[in-house]
Amino acid sequence: MIFPYGDDQVKGGHFPLFSYALIAVNLAVFLFEVSLPLPLREAFLMKYAAIPADILQGENLFTLFTSMFLHGGWMHLIGNMLFLWVFADNIEALSGSFKFLIFYFLGGLLAHAAHIYFNATSVIPTVGASGAISAVMGAYLLLFPRSRVRVLFFVFPFGIPAFIFLFVWIFQQLLNGQASLQVATAESSGVAWWAHIGGFAFGVLAGIWFRVTLRRPGPPAAVAYRRPFR
Repeated sequence: MIFPYGDDQVKGGHFPLFSYALIAVNLAVFLFEVSLPLPLREAFLMKYAAIPADILQGENLFTLFTSMFLHGGWMHLIGNMLFLWVFADNIEALSGSFKFLIFYFLGGLLAHAAHIYFNATSVIPTVGASGAISAVMGAYLLLFPRSRVRVLFFVFPFGIPAFIFLFVWIFQQLLNGQASLQVATAESSGVAWWAHIGGFAFGVLAGIWFRVTLRRPGPPAAVAYRRPFR
C-alpha cells in the first residue's frame, strides 16, 4: 500500500487556517460519534448521512453538508484526514482561506451530485469527506503538478511528482467507478467511487480558474515557492 504523508510546501501565502480547522472538526465529530452507544450511533449516522433517494425527493438536504463530517470508522477517517493534511494547505495558501472554504464545500456538493446521478434510487447512507478532498486533489494537479509528494510504500519512504501520484489515483477511481456500473449498485464495495471522480473533476476546473484569476508574474506558485525535496 502507498500512503502520502507530506509534500513540498508553499512559502509565504495565506496561513492554512481552514485546512487545519476542517481536520480538527472531522476528528471532533468522529470522537463524538464513537462515544455514543451503538444504537444511538446508528441513529446519529442515519439522521446526518446523505441518502441519494431522499435528496432527490427534496428531503434532508442539510445532510449534503453534515455527511462531509461523518466517517464510517477509524481507517476511513485517518485516510481522509491524511490526504486533506497533505494536499489542502498549499491550495489554501495560494487561494486564501475563505475562497478555499467555499471551494471545499462546492467540491463536496459536486461530488454528491455525481454520486447521486449514478445511484439515484439508493437508500444507502453516504458519509465521508472524500468527495471534497478529491476536489482539493484535482485543484492540486493543476496548481502544483511538479510538487514532490512524500509517500510510504509499506515502510519505505520515497518521493514522487504530484502529477504522477494524482494521475495514478484518479485512474484507479475511474477503473473502479466504471466497474461499479456493471453491478447492481455502485456502492457494492462500500466506496462511492463517482463522488471521488465528480469531486476531482470539479477540482480540476477550479484549478484552471485559480490559475487564471490568481496569476502573478514569474513561474507558477508550485515552482516559485518550491523548497528542495528531502
